Amino acid sequence: MKDFQIAIAAVTSIILFVFGLENFSKEIQRITGEKFRKFLASATKYSSLSVLIGAVVTAFIQSSSATSIIAISLVNAGVLSFKNSVGIIFGSNIGTTVTAQLVAFKLTAFAPAFIILGFLLSFIKSKYSVFAKSLFYFGFVFFTLNLISSTLVPLQEDQRLIAYLTGDHSPLVGVMIGFVITALVQSSSVTTGLAIIFTQQGLMSLDNAIPVLMGANMGTTVTALISILNMDIAAKKTALAHFLFNFGGVLIFLPVVWFYGKDFPLLSSEPAIALANFHLIFNLATSLIFAFLLKPFTTLIDNILGEGKMDFERFDLSYLNLEEESAVLEKGLMKTAYESYEFIQENYNLVTLSIETNYNTVYEATTKRVEYFDHVKSELLSFFSKYIGKCSSEEEVTHLVKIMGVYEYIFQIHDSIKDLSSVKKTMDENYIELKSDLLLVIRELSSDTLSFFEKMSPDEAGAKDPKLAKKFSHQYQEKLDAFNQRILKIMAQPERDDAGTMLHLITYSQRLKDKLIKFHELLKN
Repeated sequence: MKDFQIAIAAVTSIILFVFGLENFSKEIQRITGEKFRKFLASATKYSSLSVLIGAVVTAFIQSSSATSIIAISLVNAGVLSFKNSVGIIFGSNIGTTVTAQLVAFKLTAFAPAFIILGFLLSFIKSKYSVFAKSLFYFGFVFFTLNLISSTLVPLQEDQRLIAYLTGDHSPLVGVMIGFVITALVQSSSVTTGLAIIFTQQGLMSLDNAIPVLMGANMGTTVTALISILNMDIAAKKTALAHFLFNFGGVLIFLPVVWFYGKDFPLLSSEPAIALANFHLIFNLATSLIFAFLLKPFTTLIDNILGEGKMDFERFDLSYLNLEEESAVLEKGLMKTAYESYEFIQENYNLVTLSIETNYNTVYEATTKRVEYFDHVKSELLSFFSKYIGKCSSEEEVTHLVKIMGVYEYIFQIHDSIKDLSSVKKTMDENYIELKSDLLLVIRELSSDTLSFFEKMSPDEAGAKDPKLAKKFSHQYQEKLDAFNQRILKIMAQPERDDAGTMLHLITYSQRLKDKLIKFHELLKN
């Protein structure tokens, strides 16, 4: 009965630890928002720093799984290149060593202070209140580690358990145990924390704990491998690189651990600190070895999976160079503007198709494309802000301002399509299913809007007569008004809770129409 009570208390403590770790990671990501993703994406500009970026981010959010999944999603969206994502993956393993060091040196004793501070901060109306939950969960994570440690104290009297955990076992068994536990809880920090606590209390020998930590590194790749099922080839390459990197690290160190055994130099006579030091040496050395072999490693991944086919073409923005000639820049920017128009036109088609068919796969494809264009928009705006200060003549400034005006309306059209995608999100959140009459409205509206897109396109803008463009605009407005009336009639029926959502579709379409006209007029002049 006593053993059962200890087991229940230990499992409960571990569940609380996993809960705290997950919520702390989510809270940090919520606070940082888009800045967090942009920070990771910045590795595309500074490839040599990608390992450091991965380490810093993981140390901050306390989850290498979260870092790797975000990196994979950015690759899948085309925001991050496969080669630069690999550096982030390498760095994420270094970042996980922070938890081990904190536990080994018993710095978790400060946990209650963070819990109390986070709790009190939540009651204060201040700009710092946004950090209340993250501080609370940070303290909660390490408080639960202390709780686990206290729960396991009675096991120090169980001589059979101690004899088993401190006995001679094959390192392969320890690697498999670490892999399975981490794969189940989807967090190497949990496995690492438990191994160090067991070592601190003398329940597990250092020889048996070291392979468990190595297996934990392999187990953390399972989350990433699961996440790539519906992603394109670049994201799959990143996930495979993550697995091979961690698997390779185990293959490199396993013979070393086998050879040295108890004589492995870990810079401490204290078992828990020695284990934390091994964790640091193992991850740091593996990351440095693979970073040195980055080019042949990525080439190997390319050879295994091949080039594959991207689900949509990315823009070539390589011409965005402050040192580039103005004529080359102007030509490149206008080419990208025309390509952007076609790209967001297809985004509109996919958004309305996802609403009409209710296929989540179509919506997910749209979301990815919208997210990617957000990145393109950010890159272009950043370039414009830098380049305008470099212009040496009034003529250059005039040309650049005109191009910026074109992009301003392209970005506004893109934002309207993002608003349209929120209709699908609302439908999913409220379990709204459209009836046939509304589906017909959406189909007709989509067809008419795509036709209007074509008539306002850059290829047509210069050739169209202003009177003809005005006529097209008037005709499209009449159709929008007619669609609005049809939806209002449906809304009059009390049982039709699906019509209200569609009214937003007309509102967003109206805004889209106004921006398309402005875009057309700007190109015409």
